[in-house]
Amino acid sequence: MFFTALITPGILLVLYATFLGNVYRDSFVMSLPPQFALSDSILNGLVGGQLVSSILAVSCVTVAFCSNMLMVQDRANGTVKDLRISPVRSSALALGYYVATLISTLIICLIAAGACLAYLAVIGWYLSVWDVILLLVDVILLSLFGTALSSVIGFFLSTQGQISAVGSIVSAGYGFICGAYMPISQFSEGLQNAVAFLPGTHGTSLLRNHALRGVFSAMESDGIPAEAIRGMQDTVDCRVYVFDTPVEQPTMYLILGGSVVLLVAVYILLNAAKAKKHKI
Repeated sequence: MFFTALITPGILLVLYATFLGNVYRDSFVMSLPPQFALSDSILNGLVGGQLVSSILAVSCVTVAFCSNMLMVQDRANGTVKDLRISPVRSSALALGYYVATLISTLIICLIAAGACLAYLAVIGWYLSVWDVILLLVDVILLSLFGTALSSVIGFFLSTQGQISAVGSIVSAGYGFICGAYMPISQFSEGLQNAVAFLPGTHGTSLLRNHALRGVFSAMESDGIPAEAIRGMQDTVDCRVYVFDTPVEQPTMYLILGGSVVLLVAVYILLNAAKAKKHKI
């Protein structure tokens, strides 16, 4: 399962770089005024930053669903019954599954982040040390969210087929609703406002900000107008708007962190309620 989950970000990196790189490049070029031109290095940095942030935004959640297959497998083959007769509280058992899934997810996603950073180093590096640290913090926070979300959904599953089906649905659909496959700015106004309330959307925006901050600074140094840069930032979802009101980065962290706490609490309560029902 470890290597199966590790394949996901690897495939995404190859597919994005092969097929979407030119699409992103053309969109950046067309969004600038005709009298301004960007160097190949900056263009590569823009494309690379968007690719990397998209890959990590999707992988942190989809990999968590792959890693969480063990919990469903234990329920399907009856292993969890052996664990429940031990003198361990159901809340501790539930938290143990969560931590185990989180560790596996973090190992895979941090390896993927390393591969993405290596890719940026090859095509165009504009990240500072602080940008890299914040990028890794975003990966850890999104992994916490993905693990909590998969744990809550996995609680209601009891077969390998169900978790595989759910994992496929999440892999196909999550990238769209979080703005990783297609920027939210290209959605209709109503859909933009709807997805702005989803925690994953803010996670993607945080990754965008930290992967592209250095490139936008380099563009400003090259004389690109601030208005053009702000328009480009809005195009790639560096800013998320809720009813025309921009959401600041500290608020994004609060939304994402609060969602993690809420989902973990719901997951533990569900397991505690189920254990109490079995005792009765």
